[in-house]
Amino acid sequence: MSGIKKVVLAYSGGLDTSIIVKWLQENYNCEVVTFTANLGQDEEIEAAVEKARALGVKEIFVEDLRETFVKDYVFPMLRANPVYDGYYLLGSSIARPLIAYKQIEIAKQVGADAVAHGATGKGNDQVRFELGYTTLDPSIKIIAPWREWDFTSRKDMLAYAKKHEIKITLNKENEDPYSSDANILHKSYEGGPIEDLWKRYDESILTMGVSPKKAPDTPTEIEIEFEKGDPIAVNGKKLSPAKLLAELNNIGGKNGIGIIDIIENRYIGIKTRGIYECPGGTILLHAHRALEAITLDAVCAHYKEEIMPRYASLIYNGFWFSPERKMLQTAIDYTQQDVTGTVRLELYKGNILVTGRKAPRSLYNVNIATFEEGSGFDHKLADGFIKLTGLRLKIQAQQMLKN
Repeated sequence: MSGIKKVVLAYSGGLDTSIIVKWLQENYNCEVVTFTANLGQDEEIEAAVEKARALGVKEIFVEDLRETFVKDYVFPMLRANPVYDGYYLLGSSIARPLIAYKQIEIAKQVGADAVAHGATGKGNDQVRFELGYTTLDPSIKIIAPWREWDFTSRKDMLAYAKKHEIKITLNKENEDPYSSDANILHKSYEGGPIEDLWKRYDESILTMGVSPKKAPDTPTEIEIEFEKGDPIAVNGKKLSPAKLLAELNNIGGKNGIGIIDIIENRYIGIKTRGIYECPGGTILLHAHRALEAITLDAVCAHYKEEIMPRYASLIYNGFWFSPERKMLQTAIDYTQQDVTGTVRLELYKGNILVTGRKAPRSLYNVNIATFEEGSGFDHKLADGFIKLTGLRLKIQAQQMLKN
């Protein structure tokens, strides 16, 4: 690509994106605009801003997107109870569409003709970012430095940083070589010692909570209130979406909730090992499913289970803005009309037990479900039901006996 005048970079202030700022200036001779999204990653954003200024960036955008992220991305996703590869609650996957959306928005605002990201050529994030960019603005040019530059190792990147006097986080050279991503929904760890599948991960890396072994010896009981599929209160206290998730992260983290060690199937065909922390999201998944169990029609609930893997894959693979994801979202949201009520949970050393659930439009009828005398259910009805259900099997069996 040539003739690029201004590019908006998704910028974290870390080693990779700091180097990318200088690399873009050198290799494209263009003006670099940085965008840093506060998604609750607990990183020093002001330090990233100062580093961008030191690199000669004149237009620096920082936006606190925690409430938007949880309300408009995390909660709609969680209505589907999405789990990828059996365990992963899509913490990184759901963050990329919002960052891409804001990059395109800023590009239009400042008159940029390109956007850039720091995702590697091995990962999923390059796909998520670029499918987002293309869907939102098909005319925008996309720069992916990891697929262009000659760096082959962290050592090369550190040497480049030193040559150009790019300030690197204190002791970066001596830190454990984990690749990490964080936001208010989760934190992930990949690479380094984790790549040895037989080696247990070091529990000291955990930051959102503690190991179940270090959790309290007494259970913690909580109640979560939902309205049309979305959580609105914890222990009777109504909270904004981001504050509610933060509160559950705090409670769940202390009880060792939501830590997983998985082998993940990346979209591009590579298997990787990841350690994930997702305390609040894991609690919400269990609570939401418990409430749906009494408010969803059985057939709708089963259909919803069938489309969940497809929905999860769409988000994992970067298709948040696609028409098929929106179509599935419409169906999922339709099922949430009556998912209003309260769930009581007990948290204990990494485990979540549902101990109570109630809903104003519950489909559970104790008068019919009871085994006690006085049930309104006529047991004789089952006779005809079973005969009709098994009629085709009976006809087939009779035919086989004839033969």
